[in-house]
Amino acid sequence: MKPFAKPVSIFVGLGFPMDVESVEEAYEILNEWVGSRSPTHAQAFAAVGAALNGGSVSVARISFEAFARRAGILAPEALELAAAKAAEEWLSA
Repeated sequence: MKPFAKPVSIFVGLGFPMDVESVEEAYEILNEWVGSRSPTHAQAFAAVGAALNGGSVSVARISFEAFARRAGILAPEALELAAAKAAEEWLSA
């Protein structure tokens, strides 16, 4: 297993939190991704694939985190977005 120095926290399924702790876990998520296959997804998939074959684990982690942020599943940012939207709706009611 090729662990990340620090896990990447994302939301999966119906908003369940998950810590992605390794290159292998990131690969599985990217491979099974049913959302948009954006350039960010392609870059992350390539970086993670390279890390599986001896490339940089830190580059794979950075690329995976960028993908998660762009896809709106990065846990800390998704929570902040949801809280901001709830506050906006409450204030405009």
